[in-house]
Amino acid sequence: MTIAEAQAIVDKWINSTGVRYFNELTNTAMLMEEVGEVARIMARQYGEQSFKKSDEEVNLADEMADILFVLICLANQTGIDLTDALTKNLDKKTKRDSERHKNNEKLK
Repeated sequence: MTIAEAQAIVDKWINSTGVRYFNELTNTAMLMEEVGEVARIMARQYGEQSFKKSDEEVNLADEMADILFVLICLANQTGIDLTDALTKNLDKKTKRDSERHKNNEKLK
């Protein structure tokens, strides 16, 4: 699925199953909550923390999808075309960092 298709699918889901969008502030708080859940898994799976018994059913892919879902909700609510935004962002990074990372001794 394309990013545009994902935005349309989420919008359709919100307006049928979800009834309506939560307001932008609520969705921003929800986005932070979901990012925290991914951070928790990353700290345990790839970092030095150990899993707790309550962490047994964690699913990193599902938590990342939760982030993407809420981010798409926010984009839809604020009129942002994520395909266009990502294209412009990658162009900006390419121009800005065309030599920066190649010349970074820490990355060699």
